[in-house]
Amino acid sequence: MKNILIVLLGPTGVGKTDISVDLAARLNCEIISADSRQFFREMRIGTAVPTDHQLNTIKHHFLRFLSVEDYYSASLFERDVLNLLPSLFRRNNIALMSGGSGMYIDAVCNGIDDIPDVDPVIREKYIFRYKEEGIEGLREALKLLDPEHYVKVDLKNHKRIMRALEICETTGKPYSYFLKNQKKERDFGIIKIGLERNRDDLYNRINFRVDDMVKMGLEEEASLLIKFRNLNALNSVGYREFFDFFDGKISREKAIELIKRNSRRYAKRQITWWGKDKDIKWFKPEKVQDIIQFIEKEKNQVSFFNL
Repeated sequence: MKNILIVLLGPTGVGKTDISVDLAARLNCEIISADSRQFFREMRIGTAVPTDHQLNTIKHHFLRFLSVEDYYSASLFERDVLNLLPSLFRRNNIALMSGGSGMYIDAVCNGIDDIPDVDPVIREKYIFRYKEEGIEGLREALKLLDPEHYVKVDLKNHKRIMRALEICETTGKPYSYFLKNQKKERDFGIIKIGLERNRDDLYNRINFRVDDMVKMGLEEEASLLIKFRNLNALNSVGYREFFDFFDGKISREKAIELIKRNSRRYAKRQITWWGKDKDIKWFKPEKVQDIIQFIEKEKNQVSFFNL
C-alpha cells in the first residue's frame, strides 16, 4: 500500500490536540507534532502541550525535545521528519502530523530552500542591534544588503528581517539568492485536513484557554524563564506579555488581556497563511467521522512522486 502523511492543521485554540489523538487512535498511528512552540521542554503551560493522559494514549514525536537555548529551524524540522517517516511507515502506511506552525508544515509538505546555517556570533550581533536600534535599524541594514528581499519581506516582523540579515552576512550573498521556492518531490502522498470554527467560537475558546493557562501557573513558568527572554523561543505570546508585567511596564490584568488579544491575532495570521492553499479540506472539529471517511476516500487518489 502507498504511504500517506495526513496533515491536521488549524489555528491556535481550534481543538487540534483532541482531534489528533482521536484520529491517531482510529488510524492506529503515531503523531508528529508540528507546533514549533511545543518543541521546547521549558515551555509547557504557555504552549498548551498535550496532557499526560494524551501522551500516554498516543506516542508523540517532536514534543519538548529541545531546550530554549538550542537552535532549530524549519529546514532542520524538514530533515528530521523525513528521516523519521520511513520507520513510521514500516509499522503503518499512514502517519499523522498535527500542528499550527505553517512554515514547518510547508517545509515537510513542499520542501524548503537549502539555506546555510547561521554563524551564532552573527546571530548575536543582530539580536544586539535590534535591542539598540529597534526594527528600523534592521530595516535599514536589509535595504542595503538585499534590496530585492526588502521589498518582499514583512517589514513589521523583526524575526524575518533578522533571519535575512544573518544569512546575508554569514554567506556574503543576498538572502534572496537562496530563495528558489521550488516544490520538492516526496515519495509519499499528502492529505491536508484543516479544522475551523466560526470566529466568535474560536475567540471565546482562546480567551478561556488563556484563563486556564494562568490558573495552571503560566505566570510562574514565565518568571522562571525570564533569564532567557532574549532568546527567539521566548519571543512568544504568553511569555513576552508577562515579561513586560515583571518589568513594571503594564499591570498583571493588562498582561493577561494582551495575551488573549495577541493569541487571537496569531490565530488570524494562521488562517490567512493557509487561505491560499487549495489542497486543504476544511472540517468542523466535531465532524471526526466525516474526516475519517474523507481520508478513506482520498487515500487512493492523492498524487505521489517517485513511486
